[in-house]
Order: sequence, then C-alpha cells, then structure tokens
Amino acid sequence: MPESAGKKILIVDDEPQITRVLRSSLASNGYEVEIAQDGVAALNKMSAFAPDMVITDLAMPRMDGVALCEEIRAVSSVPILVLSVRDQENSKVRALDAGADDYVTKPFSIQELLARVRAHMRRRVADSTDGALEPIAAGDFYIDRQRRKVEVCGREIRLTPKEFDLLVFMVERSERVLTHRTLLTAIWGVRAAGQSESLRVLVAQLRKKIEPEGEPRYIINEPWVGYRFQP
Repeated sequence: MPESAGKKILIVDDEPQITRVLRSSLASNGYEVEIAQDGVAALNKMSAFAPDMVITDLAMPRMDGVALCEEIRAVSSVPILVLSVRDQENSKVRALDAGADDYVTKPFSIQELLARVRAHMRRRVADSTDGALEPIAAGDFYIDRQRRKVEVCGREIRLTPKEFDLLVFMVERSERVLTHRTLLTAIWGVRAAGQSESLRVLVAQLRKKIEPEGEPRYIINEPWVGYRFQP
C-alpha cells in the first residue's frame, strides 16, 4: 500500500488554475484532496475534513495565508506548506513565523512539491508515534494524558472531559495568549467560534478546581482577547 493511501490534503487558494493542477497531481498520487477558496473557508473545513496537511497560498481575500497559519497553528500541529508568487525574504519569514513548515515559490515543480509533501507526511507519522501521550510536567502541574489524571502541587484534581481537554490545551501552550476563538475551536470545533459564554463557564469551572483559594494564579485574563496560562 502506498504511503499516501488515506492521507488527506486541504488546498487553500483562490486561483482555479492552481487548484486544478494541485488536485490532479495529488489525487493521482493517492491523496484525498479538498479545496477551499480562502482562509475563512479553510477553517470551516478543518474540523470535518481533518486534513493531514494544508497547502495554502498567501494572497487571498477575507483571510490571507499568514492569518490562516496562525489560526491553524493555535489548534493543530498539522504540516502547513505555503505557496506564493512572492519570493521576498520578509514574506517567507512572516509565513514561517506564523507557523508554516515549508515555503514554495510559484511557479514550482510538481515533482519537488510532491517530494516535500511526502517528507512532511513522513515526519507527521513519526511525530504521532513518538511520545504523543507522554505525561506533561509543567510548573505546579503533572498531567497523565493516557490515564487522564491531573495533579496540582501533588494533589489529584478530578476534572470533567471538557475541563481536562481545556487544561491540556492551555498547558501545552503555556505563556501564550490564546484568543477566545482559538480556545472555542480547540474544545468544541469551528462551529462554536461565536459561543463565548460556553468558554466563560468552562474556564470558571476549571478555575474553581485548580486555582488556590479562587485567586487567578494560573489562568490569566487578557481583556477583550482571551486567556494566558501560567503553570
């Protein structure tokens, strides 16, 4: 069975000529392909399609490739390959800083692109089998992801499944500002992006269980933006 079998790639580009070529080339090599015209459409497809890789242009309407990289990277480690006609150094740096894993300038060789896709797919498989459920030790927290157990300062804390998912997501991104949208998407999926009340209630429940004497020591509010976790 070829290594591409069952692997899914989301292509994000508003140029029909490019998407036709990419779809044909990738599909003929065994990949399952989905197309989105811009970053907003891509985010709406991420949850249902669950791609193993994202290939995106940079210049697109509504949400450009850099913003899309930031949104994806906040909730997923899926490989991101950026395509662009722009070969300036600052464009490459912005895309990579936003979370892209690789960068190819148009026009590009299909064979080179396929080779890069294969390389990133192999790396993703290796990462997924290397310590994916290893325990997390961060500050006052010890989290056993396999047994779904949490200790704070050596004391075991019983959490609901959603509370556990939220805590793990924030601990893995400690000291980063996580927007309301990022957290909602990570815990409930892209369709929940506007349901801020659900997030507020879940954060309050988690705080009651992990914060010493109810003081906001670990989960810090970032007004009008989201939260930051300090372990």
